[in-house]
Amino acid sequence: MFYPFIRKALFQLDPEQAHEFTFRLLHRVNGTPLQCLIRQSVPNKPVSCMGLNFKNPLGLAAGLDKDGECIDALGSMGFGSIEVGTVTPKPQSGNEKPRLYRIVAAEGLINRMGFNNLGVDNLVENIKKTRFDGIIGVNIGKNKVTPVEQGKDDYLICMDKVYPYAGYIAVNISSPNTPGLRTLQYGEALDDLLAAIKNRQLELEKRHAKYVPIAVKIAPDLSEEELIQVADSLIRHNIDGVIATNSTLDRKLVNGLINSGQSGGLSGRPLQLRSTEIIRRLSTELKGKLPIIGVGGIDSLTSAREKLDAGSSLIQIYSGFIFKGPGLVKEILTHI
Repeated sequence: MFYPFIRKALFQLDPEQAHEFTFRLLHRVNGTPLQCLIRQSVPNKPVSCMGLNFKNPLGLAAGLDKDGECIDALGSMGFGSIEVGTVTPKPQSGNEKPRLYRIVAAEGLINRMGFNNLGVDNLVENIKKTRFDGIIGVNIGKNKVTPVEQGKDDYLICMDKVYPYAGYIAVNISSPNTPGLRTLQYGEALDDLLAAIKNRQLELEKRHAKYVPIAVKIAPDLSEEELIQVADSLIRHNIDGVIATNSTLDRKLVNGLINSGQSGGLSGRPLQLRSTEIIRRLSTELKGKLPIIGVGGIDSLTSAREKLDAGSSLIQIYSGFIFKGPGLVKEILTHI
């Protein structure tokens, strides 16, 4: 109810400054009586996916809480899952600021953050402290300084470290803001990466007596032929799930709007239709052999239902959460 007033104040700040300010506030209220100001009661709507039991199908997408700093505070808003990261083996500062932009007229965001994070060891320590009773996904990537041809090693390092603490692991090969990263979505490079990840997953399952599912996050900018090839690779390597989709480089729906010319990945409402198209096509190709986590432009109950109708088993929000606030979580889960 109060979020429109809060948003008006936050939107007076630079987007990244607004993010940092909000997270400082969440830190302060977490675990105190003031947490009642952000806590929401939502219906319990359990979903089984990737062998995991989610208390509801709505999750927070990766990118908002990169270092797992506010899992409990965000979890109190009703999410069934929270995906932290993207995290890399070594800390990195990301790209030069400013690197996050609002396209207010279209309710979209453009970011070129560049996997800024404090490193996987820091993230693991934060996960150890959480009391969140939902599923925690950990989104992993490669450091910018790691050559693409050696990128597989970075994913395996992260897997080794987060495996005991993650509900599931998301492999990010689709961010447009790390040079060369998206080439890992294609052909032999993808097969090589997936084979290595699957082999390591099976090794870690034996070591920890625990099976942690692996999901791969893909871009919305794949051609139909590329999407078919990706689906085939995911099935052949027995990957547990696919997250569709990451942000887009396509600007046709925001051309001419303030900040639309900024480089980086576009998310939010302008991505909504394309993401749903990818999910629907992917669902046809996968034939139920692995589940889809739908993300991209969900900003209402209707758009959430569209993702589920297109073939998603779970859904995630990010930009819609920025523009609509915690009330969006309750709206979706009350009526979905």
